[in-house]
Amino acid sequence: MLELYSYYRSTASYRVRIALELKKIPYIYKSVSKLRKGESKFTDEFRKINPQKMVPTLVDGQAIISQSLVIIEYLEERYPQPALLPKDSLARAYSRQIALLIACDIHPLNIKRVREYLTLPMGHNHSEKMDWYHHWVGEGLTAIEYLLTNSQFCGSFCCGDEPTIADLFLVPQVYNAERFGCSLEPYPTIGKIQKKCMSHPAFITTQPHLQPDVWEYNSHDEY
Repeated sequence: MLELYSYYRSTASYRVRIALELKKIPYIYKSVSKLRKGESKFTDEFRKINPQKMVPTLVDGQAIISQSLVIIEYLEERYPQPALLPKDSLARAYSRQIALLIACDIHPLNIKRVREYLTLPMGHNHSEKMDWYHHWVGEGLTAIEYLLTNSQFCGSFCCGDEPTIADLFLVPQVYNAERFGCSLEPYPTIGKIQKKCMSHPAFITTQPHLQPDVWEYNSHDEY
């Protein structure tokens, strides 16, 4: 059985959880709470699995795969139904464009280790750190809203009327944005798609607060 090293608030892990649920692939959830709490033995062992010491990490037999987009495309190839990429080449490129906009341009600028670097080594205060966060999330969501509004492919989901890889990346990003006080009011199409996704069982059951490791952290834990 597949093993997924995950952390309940990790938006990158959230993407993979959705893919696994949509494809109804059974897996074992492996919490990295000991890594996040700085337990050296677990950290040393996990470094052998993923030298970046990050989640998500998927273990499939002897194969170890990291990076959420790579994991999802691996699952897509191994378990092609239901498909997370459209058949039409342009629609497929459009779906990947949204996913990569989030994975490459929004997510790396607002994760915990980046925010901590802004405040600790660089000396910015909490307000400045959050200004950074809101600025880059706003830039990214504005671009996505434009893409969705002006695309021939946008339907009740990001691309058509079934979830695609674009939705797998959008929903966790919206979750994180709202958690840090970003309003969806300027992004009505994103809000509509988010609502549609959150009526789907695969998106409901994979929510962060429903994951098995949620009680291993205190309420002040931040991602």
